[in-house]
Amino acid sequence: MPAAVRGAGRQAVKPRAKRPPSPVKSARGPAAAPGPSKLHAAQGVGLSPVVALSGTAAIIVAGVIIALATGNRGANLAAAMSAGFDNRLAQMGFKVAAVHLQGASKAAQADILAATGLRQDQPIFGLDLDAVRANVEHVGWVKHAKVIRLLPDTLVIAVEERRMLAVWQHEGHTQVVDAEGNVVPEADPGRFPGLPLVVGVGADKAAAGIVPSIASRPRLAQRIDALVRVDDRRWDLRLKDGGLIQLPATGEEAALIRLDQLDDKSRILELGFARVDLRDPEMVAVRPRASTSAPALVADGV
Repeated sequence: MPAAVRGAGRQAVKPRAKRPPSPVKSARGPAAAPGPSKLHAAQGVGLSPVVALSGTAAIIVAGVIIALATGNRGANLAAAMSAGFDNRLAQMGFKVAAVHLQGASKAAQADILAATGLRQDQPIFGLDLDAVRANVEHVGWVKHAKVIRLLPDTLVIAVEERRMLAVWQHEGHTQVVDAEGNVVPEADPGRFPGLPLVVGVGADKAAAGIVPSIASRPRLAQRIDALVRVDDRRWDLRLKDGGLIQLPATGEEAALIRLDQLDDKSRILELGFARVDLRDPEMVAVRPRASTSAPALVADGV
């Protein structure tokens, strides 16, 4: 009996055709895209190879900077990159071509410009404006400063100058002081003939308390040669005609008011005297010039 053939009557099954190899899995042949597997993964989410490669490069650069961060090498690398960028911008016109000073007197301008440390054609983006401002405020003329960058090529430096109050003479030196008693080393005393002269130790700091009171009395102010600080306690007013007015250690304004009253009544400032002693709040003592025999005591309130 012939052996039965299993599967007889069924259609013959054709062999399965082989699929072409996947381009993602294949790393051989001209159809394969260059680069690591992460780059292919990026293609799968819609990124072009150029964008993906740029991102990878950025990550590598960041890693290099972090790796070099020890020993200030990272900071130096970053500074070098920044300087290169600033120089490239300077080549495009972003460089210092003009500096405008606002609020600075003619006498102060040269000192302020020198303190900035700026130079022609310096990259304007590379400037540390806070450092420039600090340098300007170290100049004796300047009380406050503001630095503004106007692109592409201009800096504006606006300053508030110190108010010059007096010329201070002490220990053989003559200097200009401001309203707060600060010495202004850049100021030439010879260029301020209109400022009152204050003399002695402590006169620089105490001047702010007496100079405005004298300035408010033009008849007295025009006759004063110098304000002399005595023992850093009180003032003597030395007059151009040789007379002397002695003020008390306290109550200077009240003493000057008594002098005003005396001058209104007897025009004593015009007549002249050797000395007027205002140190006693109850009495004004007037010493005439040497041609007159004896000193006179004038009661308070005359």
